[in-house]
This record gives sequence, C-alpha cells and structure tokens, in this order.
Amino acid sequence: MDSVAQHQHHAAQHWWRTVLPPTITIGAVLALWQIAANAHLVSETTLASPTAIVSSMIATWPDLMAATAVTTAEALAGFIIAVIVGIAVGIGLYASKTANRAFYPLLVAAQTIPIITIAPLFMIWFGFNPAGKITLVAVFGLFSVAVDTSRGLVAVPKFYQDVALTCGATKLWTMFHVKLRVAARQIFSGIRISAAYVFGTAVTAEYLGATNGLGVWLQGAFNSFQTAMIFSAAIVVVAMTGILLGLVSLVERVLLGPAGEDDAISLDDSEL
Repeated sequence: MDSVAQHQHHAAQHWWRTVLPPTITIGAVLALWQIAANAHLVSETTLASPTAIVSSMIATWPDLMAATAVTTAEALAGFIIAVIVGIAVGIGLYASKTANRAFYPLLVAAQTIPIITIAPLFMIWFGFNPAGKITLVAVFGLFSVAVDTSRGLVAVPKFYQDVALTCGATKLWTMFHVKLRVAARQIFSGIRISAAYVFGTAVTAEYLGATNGLGVWLQGAFNSFQTAMIFSAAIVVVAMTGILLGLVSLVERVLLGPAGEDDAISLDDSEL
C-alpha cells in the first residue's frame, strides 16, 4: 500500500509540475493583455481584449457553434479517411520495395508542401462542396500516417516474424497480428501528427472557398475588422484540436497501455 500511495504521490507531483507552469504563464499573459486593453495601450480594433473575446463568443455562440459543426464534420471525415488510407499506403510501401523506392520519397517531400499552394486546385476541382474540404484534409492527413506506418514496420525486429512463421503463421497473419501490433506506437505517432493539423487544414480550405464553416466565419470577421470574432474562431480550433489529440491518446492508451510500458507481445501456439 505504501508503494501505491508513493506512486500516486509522484504522479500528482508530476501532474502539477506539468500543468502548473503553463497555467501560470497563460494567466499572466491574459492579465497583462487585459490591463493593456483597459489602459487603451492598444486599440480594440487592432487587438480585442480577453473580456471582449469572451463577450463576443457568448453573443455569437449559436452561429459560432453552427460553423464549428460544419468544420468538425469535414475535419473528422477527412481524418478518418486519412488514418485508414494512410495505414494501407504505409503497409504497401513496406511490403513492396518497388513502391517504396517510387513513392516513399514523394510522400516525405509532400509533407513540406504548404496547403495554401494546393488548396486552390481542390476548389477548382470540387467547387464549394464539403467533399473538396474532406478530400483535402484526407490527402494532407495521410502523409504522416503512411510515413510513420512504413517506418514503424521497418523498425520491427526480425525475430518477431521468425517466431510467428516458425509457429506456423502465414506472412499475411504475421503482418496484421504481429508487425502492426509491434509498430503501433510509431503508427500512433503519425496519427497524432495528422490530428494536429486536420482542423487547420479544413478551416484554410473553407477560407479559400465555402458556404459555411469556421473558414467562412474567419473571412467575415476579417472583412469587418472584428478581431474578437477572429480570436473566437482560433480558440475553437485550438480546443477542437486538443480534444481530437486527447481522443487519439485515449485510444492509444486503451489499445496499447500507458506509454513507456513494455510493448513486446508474446506469441504462443494458441494464438497461432
């Protein structure tokens, strides 16, 4: 019991060391920001105060949530497609040396392409339809998933495959029940990278051309110089991204256990 209590004490200390410093920093920044606004050191048109931003969010909450719902649907749909297709592409790159040599460098290079240079093409191809936004999110989201899936599979020690094949498993069974399980941490790393950008990608696509969503909200706020509304959309995007990252981490923890634990898998004849 003493060891359990000690472990809980250390966990609480770690939590406070992790959460308290950024909380204090954010609180200090917001306080100084509000003081500067109250002292009229900066114009509300140029930089809305924290209280003005909160007031704006309360006043426009129904419209803001309606726009958020549209962007969330596009972002999540694109993200799910990106994860599924990205893992499939990563497996293909690992399984085929020809495909790896032909496409892996292109996937790595594609991650450096700014979205603003590609998004107009999707507007031309799909118009203002949500399908274009979903496709753009999926395309940009699958790069990191595919690359990390391929890297994770390459990093799996060969003896895992040897043990499975010796026990009578097929190569296909070994791929899906052994290698992917061992490479899962790396795969989730790529999924987290993808999750960090899906909402930003969807909003950027909407900003360039859409009929609804946070991108349209931002465009209207910019055209009318409503900085409080701009901050409102930014806060929502950050919050939704944080929620998605939290869900990804939760799924990873449920499937694989806490990070840092021994991720090795044991194989016996009953599993094969």
